[in-house]
Amino acid sequence: MNASKFAAIYAPLSMAVLAGPPALLAQEVVEVTGRDQRIEADFEEVFRVGVPYGEEWETFATVRKVAFDAEGNLYVFDAWVGNDLRIVVFDRSGAFLREFGTSGEGPGEFKYPTSYGVMRDGTTVVRDLGHQSYHIFGPSGTFERMVRNRVGITQDSGGGFGVTTIATSMPIQIDPRGGAMYTWDAVSLNALAETAPHRAISRHSLDGEDVQTETVVEAWQPPRETPEDLIKVSDNASVAEGTEGQMASLVGGLFKGPSKGLTRPPHFEPLLLMGLLPDGGIVYSDSSAYTLKVAAPDDGSLSRTITRPIHPQPVTPRIEKLARQRQEEAQVTPAQIQSALGGLPGLSGIDFNTSTSGAGGAGGIVSGGSFGSFSLSLGEETFYPVVPVIQKLLTSWEGRIWVMRQGDEVFEDGPIDVVTAEGEYVGTYRPGATEMPHAFGPDGLAAFIELDEFRVASVVVRRLPPEVR
Repeated sequence: MNASKFAAIYAPLSMAVLAGPPALLAQEVVEVTGRDQRIEADFEEVFRVGVPYGEEWETFATVRKVAFDAEGNLYVFDAWVGNDLRIVVFDRSGAFLREFGTSGEGPGEFKYPTSYGVMRDGTTVVRDLGHQSYHIFGPSGTFERMVRNRVGITQDSGGGFGVTTIATSMPIQIDPRGGAMYTWDAVSLNALAETAPHRAISRHSLDGEDVQTETVVEAWQPPRETPEDLIKVSDNASVAEGTEGQMASLVGGLFKGPSKGLTRPPHFEPLLLMGLLPDGGIVYSDSSAYTLKVAAPDDGSLSRTITRPIHPQPVTPRIEKLARQRQEEAQVTPAQIQSALGGLPGLSGIDFNTSTSGAGGAGGIVSGGSFGSFSLSLGEETFYPVVPVIQKLLTSWEGRIWVMRQGDEVFEDGPIDVVTAEGEYVGTYRPGATEMPHAFGPDGLAAFIELDEFRVASVVVRRLPPEVR
Protein backbone atom coordinates (compact mmCIF):
# COMPACT_ATOMS: atom_id res chain seq x y z
CA MET A 1 0.00 0.00 0.00
CA ASN A 2 1.49 3.36 -0.93
CA ALA A 3 1.30 6.63 0.98
CA SER A 4 -1.60 7.96 -1.05
CA LYS A 5 -3.69 4.86 -0.36
CA PHE A 6 -2.82 5.05 3.32
CA ALA A 7 -3.79 8.71 3.38
CA ALA A 8 -7.09 7.90 1.71
CA ILE A 9 -8.03 5.69 4.64
CA TYR A 10 -7.89 8.76 6.84
CA ALA A 11 -9.25 11.23 4.30
CA PRO A 12 -11.79 12.63 6.78
CA LEU A 13 -8.92 13.61 9.05
CA SER A 14 -6.96 16.79 8.58
CA MET A 15 -3.17 16.82 8.34
CA ALA A 16 -3.05 18.23 11.86
CA VAL A 17 -4.79 15.16 13.18
CA LEU A 18 -2.46 12.90 11.21
CA ALA A 19 0.48 14.69 12.78
CA GLY A 20 -0.99 14.28 16.25
CA PRO A 21 -3.87 15.25 18.50
CA PRO A 22 -4.13 18.79 19.83
CA ALA A 23 -3.10 19.11 23.48
CA LEU A 24 -6.48 20.36 24.65
CA LEU A 25 -5.96 19.39 28.27
CA ALA A 26 -2.62 21.14 28.76
CA GLN A 27 -2.67 23.92 31.34
CA GLU A 28 -0.13 25.94 29.36
CA VAL A 29 0.95 26.02 25.71
CA VAL A 30 4.35 27.58 24.92
CA GLU A 31 5.25 28.21 21.28
CA VAL A 32 8.98 28.48 20.70
CA THR A 33 10.26 30.60 17.83
CA GLY A 34 10.54 28.86 14.49
CA ARG A 35 13.82 30.62 13.71
CA ASP A 36 16.94 28.72 14.82
CA GLN A 37 19.48 30.45 17.05
CA ARG A 38 22.79 28.69 16.42
CA ILE A 39 24.95 27.52 19.32
CA GLU A 40 28.42 26.01 19.01
CA ALA A 41 29.35 22.51 20.17
CA ASP A 42 32.25 23.77 22.27
CA PHE A 43 32.62 20.75 24.55
CA GLU A 44 35.65 20.18 26.77
CA GLU A 45 36.95 16.59 26.63
CA VAL A 46 37.33 15.24 30.17
CA PHE A 47 38.55 11.68 29.49
CA ARG A 48 38.33 8.80 27.04
CA VAL A 49 38.16 5.05 27.81
CA GLY A 50 38.34 2.01 25.55
CA VAL A 51 41.34 0.94 23.45
CA PRO A 52 41.87 -1.74 20.76
CA TYR A 53 44.56 -3.52 22.80
CA GLY A 54 45.23 -3.38 26.51
CA GLU A 55 44.06 -4.69 29.84
CA GLU A 56 40.73 -6.52 29.89
CA TRP A 57 38.99 -3.67 31.70
CA GLU A 58 39.96 -1.14 29.02
CA THR A 59 38.95 -3.12 25.93
CA PHE A 60 35.28 -3.21 24.98
CA ALA A 61 33.38 -5.60 22.71
CA THR A 62 29.97 -3.99 22.12
CA VAL A 63 29.05 -1.05 24.31
CA ARG A 64 25.28 -1.31 24.76
CA LYS A 65 24.75 1.63 27.08
CA VAL A 66 26.54 4.14 29.30
CA ALA A 67 25.28 5.94 32.41
CA PHE A 68 26.45 8.16 35.27
CA ASP A 69 25.81 8.24 39.00
CA ALA A 70 25.66 11.35 41.18
CA GLU A 71 29.41 11.21 41.86
CA GLY A 72 30.13 11.47 38.14
CA ASN A 73 31.26 7.84 37.88
CA LEU A 74 30.80 6.37 34.40
CA TYR A 75 29.16 2.94 33.96
CA VAL A 76 29.85 1.10 30.70
CA PHE A 77 27.52 -1.82 29.85
CA ASP A 78 29.63 -4.04 27.61
CA ALA A 79 28.32 -7.18 25.90
CA TRP A 80 30.78 -9.89 24.93
CA VAL A 81 30.06 -13.30 23.38
CA GLY A 82 26.46 -14.56 23.41
CA ASN A 83 24.49 -13.26 26.37
CA ASP A 84 27.49 -12.23 28.47
CA LEU A 85 27.32 -8.77 30.02
CA ARG A 86 29.73 -6.93 32.25
CA ILE A 87 29.53 -3.49 33.83
CA VAL A 88 32.79 -1.52 33.93
CA VAL A 89 32.95 1.53 36.21
CA PHE A 90 35.31 4.51 35.94
CA ASP A 91 35.59 7.53 38.22
CA ARG A 92 35.06 11.10 37.02
CA SER A 93 38.69 11.36 35.90
CA GLY A 94 38.56 8.14 33.86
CA ALA A 95 40.40 5.92 36.36
CA PHE A 96 39.22 2.30 36.52
CA LEU A 97 37.21 1.51 39.67
CA ARG A 98 35.69 -1.97 39.23
CA GLU A 99 33.80 -4.32 36.98
CA PHE A 100 31.06 -6.81 37.76
CA GLY A 101 28.53 -9.10 36.07
CA THR A 102 28.79 -12.63 34.75
CA SER A 103 26.56 -15.13 32.96
CA GLY A 104 25.03 -18.09 34.79
CA GLU A 105 21.94 -19.61 36.35
CA GLY A 106 22.15 -18.19 39.86
CA PRO A 107 20.96 -14.93 41.45
CA GLY A 108 23.00 -12.03 40.16
CA GLU A 109 24.14 -14.04 37.13
CA PHE A 110 22.79 -13.14 33.71
CA LYS A 111 20.86 -15.52 31.43
CA TYR A 112 19.38 -13.09 28.92
CA PRO A 113 20.06 -9.46 29.95
CA THR A 114 18.13 -7.03 27.79
CA SER A 115 18.19 -3.55 29.34
CA TYR A 116 19.96 -1.71 32.10
CA GLY A 117 20.17 1.50 34.11
CA VAL A 118 21.94 3.22 37.01
CA MET A 119 20.31 5.09 39.87
CA ARG A 120 21.89 8.29 41.08
CA ASP A 121 23.26 6.59 44.20
CA GLY A 122 25.09 4.03 42.04
CA THR A 123 22.57 1.19 42.33
CA THR A 124 22.60 -0.76 39.05
CA VAL A 125 19.50 -2.41 37.57
CA VAL A 126 19.70 -5.15 34.91
CA ARG A 127 16.58 -6.56 33.31
CA ASP A 128 17.06 -10.29 32.67
CA LEU A 129 14.52 -11.97 30.42
CA GLY A 130 15.98 -15.41 31.12
CA HIS A 131 15.47 -15.06 34.89
CA GLN A 132 12.22 -13.10 34.41
CA SER A 133 13.59 -10.69 37.00
CA TYR A 134 15.57 -7.55 37.59
CA HIS A 135 19.01 -7.93 39.18
CA ILE A 136 19.79 -5.18 41.69
CA PHE A 137 23.46 -4.43 42.43
CA GLY A 138 24.56 -2.00 45.15
CA PRO A 139 26.82 1.02 44.57
CA SER A 140 29.91 -1.16 45.14
CA GLY A 141 28.81 -3.62 42.43
CA THR A 142 27.79 -6.28 44.93
CA PHE A 143 24.65 -8.24 44.06
CA GLU A 144 21.84 -7.43 46.50
CA ARG A 145 18.58 -9.01 45.36
CA MET A 146 16.27 -9.90 42.48
CA VAL A 147 12.85 -8.41 41.78
CA ARG A 148 10.54 -10.78 39.92
CA ASN A 149 8.97 -9.67 36.66
CA ARG A 150 6.93 -12.59 35.37
CA VAL A 151 6.70 -13.05 31.61
CA GLY A 152 4.04 -15.29 30.11
CA ILE A 153 0.37 -15.67 29.31
CA THR A 154 -2.91 -16.21 31.08
CA GLN A 155 -5.74 -18.43 29.87
CA ASP A 156 -9.36 -17.46 30.31
CA SER A 157 -12.21 -19.88 30.96
CA GLY A 158 -13.14 -19.91 27.28
CA GLY A 159 -9.76 -21.21 26.19
CA GLY A 160 -8.46 -17.87 24.89
CA PHE A 161 -5.11 -16.40 25.80
CA GLY A 162 -4.17 -12.96 27.01
CA VAL A 163 -0.70 -11.50 27.37
CA THR A 164 0.28 -10.52 30.92
CA THR A 165 3.73 -9.21 30.07
CA ILE A 166 5.28 -8.93 26.63
CA ALA A 167 8.88 -10.10 26.61
CA THR A 168 10.91 -7.44 24.84
CA SER A 169 14.26 -5.72 25.07
CA MET A 170 12.50 -2.43 25.76
CA PRO A 171 14.93 0.14 27.19
CA ILE A 172 14.41 1.47 30.69
CA GLN A 173 14.87 4.90 32.24
CA ILE A 174 15.64 5.21 35.93
CA ASP A 175 13.51 7.51 38.08
CA PRO A 176 15.91 10.26 39.25
CA ARG A 177 14.28 10.03 42.68
CA GLY A 178 15.30 6.37 42.96
CA GLY A 179 13.43 3.14 43.70
CA ALA A 180 11.71 2.83 40.32
CA MET A 181 12.15 2.90 36.56
CA TYR A 182 10.07 3.71 33.50
CA THR A 183 9.32 1.90 30.24
CA TRP A 184 7.30 3.12 27.29
CA ASP A 185 5.55 1.65 24.26
CA ALA A 186 7.58 3.23 21.48
CA VAL A 187 5.47 1.37 18.89
CA SER A 188 2.21 -0.43 19.55
CA LEU A 189 2.21 -4.05 18.37
CA ASN A 190 -1.24 -5.38 19.04
CA ALA A 191 -1.72 -9.08 19.66
CA LEU A 192 -5.51 -8.84 19.81
CA ALA A 193 -8.22 -8.04 17.29
CA GLU A 194 -8.75 -4.53 18.65
CA THR A 195 -6.23 -1.74 18.19
CA ALA A 196 -4.85 -0.46 21.49
CA PRO A 197 -6.47 2.86 22.45
CA HIS A 198 -3.19 4.36 23.62
CA ARG A 199 0.52 3.81 24.11
CA ALA A 200 1.58 3.62 27.74
CA ILE A 201 4.40 5.16 29.73
CA SER A 202 4.65 2.97 32.82
CA ARG A 203 6.40 3.30 36.17
CA HIS A 204 7.75 0.13 37.76
CA SER A 205 8.48 0.10 41.48
CA LEU A 206 11.47 -2.05 42.49
CA ASP A 207 11.01 -1.87 46.27
CA GLY A 208 9.30 -5.26 46.81
CA GLU A 209 9.85 -8.87 45.78
CA ASP A 210 7.78 -8.38 42.62
CA VAL A 211 7.68 -5.45 40.23
CA GLN A 212 4.66 -3.21 40.81
CA THR A 213 3.60 -1.50 37.58
CA GLU A 214 1.29 1.42 36.97
CA THR A 215 0.49 3.34 33.79
CA VAL A 216 1.39 6.99 34.36
CA VAL A 217 0.75 8.43 30.88
CA GLU A 218 -1.65 7.27 28.18
CA ALA A 219 -0.04 8.69 25.04
CA TRP A 220 -1.68 9.06 21.66
CA GLN A 221 -1.98 5.93 19.51
CA PRO A 222 -1.87 6.68 15.75
CA PRO A 223 -4.84 5.18 13.88
CA ARG A 224 -4.28 1.80 12.29
CA GLU A 225 -5.99 -0.39 9.75
CA THR A 226 -7.72 -3.58 10.86
CA PRO A 227 -5.11 -5.98 12.28
CA GLU A 228 -4.01 -8.69 9.87
CA ASP A 229 -3.25 -12.34 10.55
CA LEU A 230 0.49 -11.81 10.60
CA ILE A 231 1.22 -14.96 12.59
CA LYS A 232 -0.46 -18.23 11.60
CA VAL A 233 -0.09 -21.47 13.54
CA SER A 234 -0.47 -24.87 11.91
CA ASP A 235 -2.91 -27.42 13.32
CA ASN A 236 -0.15 -29.54 14.80
CA ALA A 237 1.29 -26.71 16.91
CA SER A 238 1.25 -27.69 20.55
CA VAL A 239 1.05 -25.59 23.69
CA ALA A 240 3.93 -26.36 26.00
CA GLU A 241 3.39 -26.49 29.73
CA GLY A 242 5.30 -24.99 32.63
CA THR A 243 7.66 -22.07 33.03
CA GLU A 244 10.11 -23.23 30.36
CA GLY A 245 7.25 -23.49 27.85
CA GLN A 246 5.74 -20.06 28.39
CA MET A 247 7.22 -18.45 25.29
CA ALA A 248 6.25 -21.44 23.15
CA SER A 249 2.78 -21.28 24.67
CA LEU A 250 2.57 -17.62 23.71
CA VAL A 251 3.33 -18.48 20.11
CA GLY A 252 1.31 -21.69 19.98
CA GLY A 253 -1.73 -20.46 21.83
CA LEU A 254 -2.19 -16.73 21.44
CA PHE A 255 -2.47 -16.78 17.66
CA LYS A 256 -4.68 -19.86 17.26
CA GLY A 257 -8.40 -19.51 16.75
CA PRO A 258 -10.20 -16.33 15.76
CA SER A 259 -7.77 -13.79 17.21
CA LYS A 260 -5.92 -11.52 14.85
CA GLY A 261 -2.16 -11.33 14.86
CA LEU A 262 -0.08 -8.18 14.99
CA THR A 263 -0.73 -4.91 13.25
CA ARG A 264 2.29 -3.96 11.19
CA PRO A 265 3.31 -0.36 11.92
CA PRO A 266 3.49 1.83 8.81
CA HIS A 267 6.85 3.24 7.85
CA PHE A 268 7.33 6.66 9.51
CA GLU A 269 4.55 6.15 12.04
CA PRO A 270 5.51 8.55 14.88
CA LEU A 271 7.29 6.84 17.74
CA LEU A 272 6.58 7.52 21.38
CA LEU A 273 9.71 9.21 22.75
CA MET A 274 10.28 10.19 26.38
CA GLY A 275 12.71 11.57 28.94
CA LEU A 276 12.65 12.16 32.70
CA LEU A 277 13.14 15.44 34.55
CA PRO A 278 15.04 15.75 37.86
CA ASP A 279 11.78 16.01 39.87
CA GLY A 280 10.37 12.84 38.26
CA GLY A 281 8.34 14.71 35.66
CA ILE A 282 8.01 13.25 32.17
CA VAL A 283 8.67 14.88 28.80
CA TYR A 284 7.31 13.00 25.82
CA SER A 285 6.53 13.27 22.12
CA ASP A 286 3.78 11.09 20.62
CA SER A 287 3.01 12.64 17.23
CA SER A 288 4.55 13.75 13.93
CA ALA A 289 4.37 17.42 14.87
CA TYR A 290 6.98 19.38 16.82
CA THR A 291 5.18 18.99 20.12
CA LEU A 292 6.70 18.24 23.53
CA LYS A 293 4.35 17.37 26.37
CA VAL A 294 5.45 17.88 29.96
CA ALA A 295 3.64 15.69 32.50
CA ALA A 296 3.67 16.02 36.28
CA PRO A 297 5.46 13.45 38.46
CA ASP A 298 3.51 10.43 39.71
CA ASP A 299 0.04 11.13 38.26
CA GLY A 300 1.21 12.05 34.73
CA SER A 301 -1.21 14.96 34.38
CA LEU A 302 -0.34 17.23 31.46
CA SER A 303 1.03 20.53 32.71
CA ARG A 304 2.61 22.11 29.64
CA THR A 305 2.90 21.70 25.87
CA ILE A 306 5.91 23.11 24.02
CA THR A 307 5.64 23.57 20.26
CA ARG A 308 7.66 24.95 17.36
CA PRO A 309 6.13 25.96 13.98
CA ILE A 310 8.17 23.32 12.12
CA HIS A 311 6.01 21.01 10.04
CA PRO A 312 6.46 17.34 9.10
CA GLN A 313 7.69 16.44 5.63
CA PRO A 314 5.23 14.62 3.31
CA VAL A 315 6.17 11.06 2.32
CA THR A 316 6.83 10.98 -1.42
CA PRO A 317 7.40 8.00 -3.78
CA ARG A 318 11.14 8.73 -3.58
CA ILE A 319 11.06 8.49 0.20
CA GLU A 320 9.06 5.24 -0.01
CA LYS A 321 11.75 3.78 -2.28
CA LEU A 322 14.51 4.76 0.14
CA ALA A 323 12.61 3.16 3.02
CA ARG A 324 12.25 -0.12 1.13
CA GLN A 325 15.95 -0.13 0.24
CA ARG A 326 16.94 0.36 3.88
CA GLN A 327 14.61 -2.44 4.96
CA GLU A 328 16.15 -4.83 2.45
CA GLU A 329 19.65 -3.96 3.66
CA ALA A 330 18.59 -4.62 7.26
CA GLN A 331 17.04 -8.03 6.53
CA VAL A 332 17.38 -10.41 9.47
CA THR A 333 18.95 -13.81 8.73
CA PRO A 334 17.87 -17.17 10.20
CA ALA A 335 21.16 -17.35 12.13
CA GLN A 336 20.42 -13.99 13.74
CA ILE A 337 16.93 -15.16 14.73
CA GLN A 338 18.40 -18.33 16.23
CA SER A 339 20.99 -16.34 18.16
CA ALA A 340 18.46 -13.80 19.43
CA LEU A 341 15.71 -16.24 20.44
CA GLY A 342 17.58 -19.43 21.23
CA GLY A 343 18.25 -18.41 24.84
CA LEU A 344 14.67 -17.50 25.69
CA PRO A 345 12.61 -19.71 28.02
CA GLY A 346 10.70 -22.32 26.01
CA LEU A 347 12.50 -21.66 22.73
CA SER A 348 15.77 -23.53 23.30
CA GLY A 349 16.55 -26.23 20.76
CA ILE A 350 14.28 -24.79 18.06
CA ASP A 351 15.56 -24.38 14.52
CA PHE A 352 14.46 -21.35 12.52
CA ASN A 353 14.28 -20.52 8.84
CA THR A 354 12.89 -17.56 6.94
CA SER A 355 11.60 -16.87 3.47
CA THR A 356 10.24 -13.85 1.63
CA SER A 357 7.58 -13.54 -1.03
CA GLY A 358 5.06 -11.07 -2.39
CA ALA A 359 5.23 -7.32 -2.71
CA GLY A 360 5.43 -6.69 1.00
CA GLY A 361 7.48 -9.77 1.77
CA ALA A 362 6.71 -12.65 4.07
CA GLY A 363 8.78 -14.54 6.56
CA GLY A 364 8.42 -17.97 8.07
CA ILE A 365 9.71 -19.57 11.27
CA VAL A 366 9.50 -23.34 11.44
CA SER A 367 10.14 -24.99 14.78
CA GLY A 368 11.49 -28.45 15.44
CA GLY A 369 10.79 -30.82 18.29
CA SER A 370 7.29 -30.96 19.75
CA PHE A 371 6.26 -27.36 19.22
CA GLY A 372 4.80 -27.84 15.74
CA SER A 373 5.21 -25.03 13.24
CA PHE A 374 4.01 -21.52 12.59
CA SER A 375 4.59 -18.93 9.91
CA LEU A 376 5.06 -15.18 10.00
CA SER A 377 3.48 -13.27 7.12
CA LEU A 378 4.43 -9.61 7.05
CA GLY A 379 1.69 -8.55 4.65
CA GLU A 380 1.69 -5.44 2.50
CA GLU A 381 3.80 -2.44 3.47
CA THR A 382 2.12 0.82 4.36
CA PHE A 383 3.49 4.32 4.79
CA TYR A 384 2.43 7.05 7.17
CA PRO A 385 1.65 10.24 5.20
CA VAL A 386 4.37 12.34 6.83
CA VAL A 387 7.85 11.97 8.34
CA PRO A 388 7.85 12.97 12.03
CA VAL A 389 9.72 16.16 12.85
CA ILE A 390 11.21 14.85 16.11
CA GLN A 391 13.57 11.89 15.70
CA LYS A 392 15.20 11.65 19.14
CA LEU A 393 14.51 13.09 22.58
CA LEU A 394 16.74 13.15 25.66
CA THR A 395 16.74 14.99 28.97
CA SER A 396 19.91 16.13 30.72
CA TRP A 397 20.85 15.70 34.37
CA GLU A 398 19.72 19.26 35.08
CA GLY A 399 16.48 18.93 33.12
CA ARG A 400 17.29 20.46 29.73
CA ILE A 401 15.50 18.82 26.81
CA TRP A 402 17.55 17.85 23.75
CA VAL A 403 15.53 17.30 20.57
CA MET A 404 16.99 15.98 17.33
CA ARG A 405 14.87 16.96 14.32
CA GLN A 406 14.54 15.26 10.95
CA GLY A 407 17.38 16.18 8.58
CA ASP A 408 16.99 17.77 5.17
CA GLU A 409 17.23 14.25 3.73
CA VAL A 410 15.16 11.47 5.25
CA PHE A 411 17.17 9.08 7.50
CA GLU A 412 19.80 11.77 8.08
CA ASP A 413 20.42 13.33 11.47
CA GLY A 414 19.12 16.86 11.64
CA PRO A 415 19.71 19.86 13.91
CA ILE A 416 19.51 19.47 17.69
CA ASP A 417 17.43 21.91 19.72
CA VAL A 418 17.96 22.57 23.43
CA VAL A 419 14.97 23.85 25.41
CA THR A 420 13.95 23.91 29.06
CA ALA A 421 10.94 22.17 30.57
CA GLU A 422 9.40 25.62 31.03
CA GLY A 423 9.57 26.27 27.28
CA GLU A 424 12.63 28.53 27.21
CA TYR A 425 14.54 28.13 23.96
CA VAL A 426 18.31 27.84 24.50
CA GLY A 427 19.48 27.32 20.92
CA THR A 428 20.15 24.85 18.10
CA TYR A 429 23.22 22.86 17.05
CA ARG A 430 23.56 22.69 13.27
CA PRO A 431 23.42 19.22 11.66
CA GLY A 432 26.69 17.37 12.18
CA ALA A 433 28.00 19.73 14.87
CA THR A 434 27.50 17.07 17.52
CA GLU A 435 25.79 13.75 18.02
CA MET A 436 23.16 13.33 20.66
CA PRO A 437 24.90 12.30 23.91
CA HIS A 438 24.40 8.67 24.89
CA ALA A 439 24.20 9.69 28.58
CA PHE A 440 24.15 12.84 30.67
CA GLY A 441 25.79 13.19 34.06
CA PRO A 442 26.18 15.77 36.84
CA ASP A 443 28.09 19.04 36.40
CA GLY A 444 27.53 19.09 32.65
CA LEU A 445 29.12 15.70 31.92
CA ALA A 446 27.99 13.94 28.75
CA ALA A 447 29.16 10.58 27.37
CA PHE A 448 29.43 9.66 23.68
CA ILE A 449 29.99 6.13 22.31
CA GLU A 450 32.36 6.24 19.33
CA LEU A 451 33.50 3.56 16.87
CA ASP A 452 36.80 3.66 14.99
CA GLU A 453 37.34 2.42 11.42
CA PHE A 454 37.55 -1.16 12.74
CA ARG A 455 34.37 -0.68 14.78
CA VAL A 456 36.28 -0.80 18.05
CA ALA A 457 34.25 1.04 20.68
CA SER A 458 35.44 3.79 22.99
CA VAL A 459 33.55 6.16 25.27
CA VAL A 460 34.38 9.86 25.34
CA VAL A 461 33.24 11.99 28.27
CA ARG A 462 32.91 15.71 27.59
CA ARG A 463 31.70 18.65 29.65
CA LEU A 464 28.95 20.86 28.30
CA PRO A 465 29.29 24.64 28.65
CA PRO A 466 27.15 26.29 31.35
CA GLU A 467 24.75 27.91 28.86
CA VAL A 468 23.42 24.55 27.63
CA ARG A 469 23.44 22.61 30.89
